[in-house]
Amino acid sequence: MKTQEYKTDILIVGGGLGGVAAALSALRLGCSVIVVEDSDWIGGQLTTQGVPPDENPWIDSHQTGCTSTYRKLRENIREYYRQNYPLLDRVKNNPHFNPGQGNVSPLCHEPKVSLAVLNNMLSPYLASGQLTLWLNHNLTRAEVEADYIKMVGFSDCTHDIQRLVHFEYVIDATDLGDLIPLAGVEHVTGAESQKQTQEMHALPDEENPLDQQSFSWCFAVDYLLDEDNTIEKPRDYDFWKTYQAEFWPGPQLSWIYPNPVDLTEVNLPLFTGPREAEKLEDMWHFRRILYRKHYPEGAFPSDITLVNWPQSDYWRGPLVDVSEEEKQNHLTNAQQLSLSLLYWMQTEAPRTDRGYGYPELRLRGDILGTDSLAKKPYIRESRRIQAEFTVLEEHIGVEQRGALVGAEIFPDSVGIGSYRIDLHPSSSGRNYIDINSWPFQIPLGALLPSRVENYLPAGKNIGSTHITNGCYRLHPVEWNIGEAAGALAAISIKQGLKPRQIRNSPDLLKEFQSVLENRLGFELAWPEELRVQTREKMDPLGI
Repeated sequence: MKTQEYKTDILIVGGGLGGVAAALSALRLGCSVIVVEDSDWIGGQLTTQGVPPDENPWIDSHQTGCTSTYRKLRENIREYYRQNYPLLDRVKNNPHFNPGQGNVSPLCHEPKVSLAVLNNMLSPYLASGQLTLWLNHNLTRAEVEADYIKMVGFSDCTHDIQRLVHFEYVIDATDLGDLIPLAGVEHVTGAESQKQTQEMHALPDEENPLDQQSFSWCFAVDYLLDEDNTIEKPRDYDFWKTYQAEFWPGPQLSWIYPNPVDLTEVNLPLFTGPREAEKLEDMWHFRRILYRKHYPEGAFPSDITLVNWPQSDYWRGPLVDVSEEEKQNHLTNAQQLSLSLLYWMQTEAPRTDRGYGYPELRLRGDILGTDSLAKKPYIRESRRIQAEFTVLEEHIGVEQRGALVGAEIFPDSVGIGSYRIDLHPSSSGRNYIDINSWPFQIPLGALLPSRVENYLPAGKNIGSTHITNGCYRLHPVEWNIGEAAGALAAISIKQGLKPRQIRNSPDLLKEFQSVLENRLGFELAWPEELRVQTREKMDPLGI
């Protein structure tokens, strides 16, 4: 195998939302960057995993709750539709139109559109040579000296080449924190105990590293009248047809599932009314990513919806801290679950109009850049660094904060976010945990490993707990975390400082936060009238 060596200011491992955001901030601050992604698409949650963005409820109405570059991403997605799709004038002229008119997000849209917009955002830096982007590269090794990671190696999946990268800082934007074990970064996995964290909703007895949130392998479908689009019967269909977890109120393949908040039984069918209604409370409208009524009659034969539902949650085993063989087995089983869900819907699902089965449903792998399911599973939980500061339920949870109004105010804030603490069923057989939280800040201390000096997280691998991960894992928060990590690495290089020096010096911290706010367009605190509001209710399917 041929070996090639490279040097850059900042290496970013993973091309998901946090990785792209980290690259953009570091590039804007003048650093050279190499981004390495193991698939052929950048974009992570929005693209390879196919999931439309779950966002705070004020992102459009109050124009707050995200960084300026995330807002630019959102604006560019809508503009892409205006420029390339035959939208009706009433839609085109609406500054806040929802491309898919899905219930879960004000910006439900196709993954390929996100991909195009993200590529355009990086394009000038690729053209100048300041940014290098490698796709289809697998992380293979890391070299460490004392408290510094000195080199990270990758294999090129399409050529017989090993690439070794030397850098000042490395940012881990992988979905599972894949660099953490290779580099020996102190970390935790799974669920902590109440004894460890004093969190009300932590495990009551002992911690369980293998108690990890379920993941989902998403897929897209449309609906073509008078057509039979039934797929071949999946290999494991007979198993999934009869499977029911002890904590679940019905068979996995049914319209029955627990309400995430109070665990009462919900029976929500595919349709509760016309498929082409603007808004209905049913499965079809939940994550619809293309709404054909936005276009002239005949422009599209059907709406398109993205399936990321309770029925597709795979909780029969974790992905972290297990052997590679077991991990791959769970990934394959999750694919089989999703294909079985589709086949069940096409052949045996109770219809609201007549009989059973919706053979009219057509699998749209092309929407996801494949011939079947999404390129990657949707991951909700990662390895998490042992950080200088760990966000606990007591900092953000409404119930545990008791009489305190609003989340903890963090002097070292590097951004904001808002979402309920939403944990899906876990690999240990625990049901949903879905509790109210205050709009929160992202503390810089949660981005700093307890020991390693030049590693920074850019997503779900920050210093959170199993519980607080439930609201720090969503799209705009991951983007903000990544963008802050990129800026922190760049400023540290430019000023010859360590990140923890910046955090622990009031003057340096203030100077860094000024760069975030005034040069990069971050929001470091919620407007007071929103800081004390909560999301008391949640869409009944969660994410």
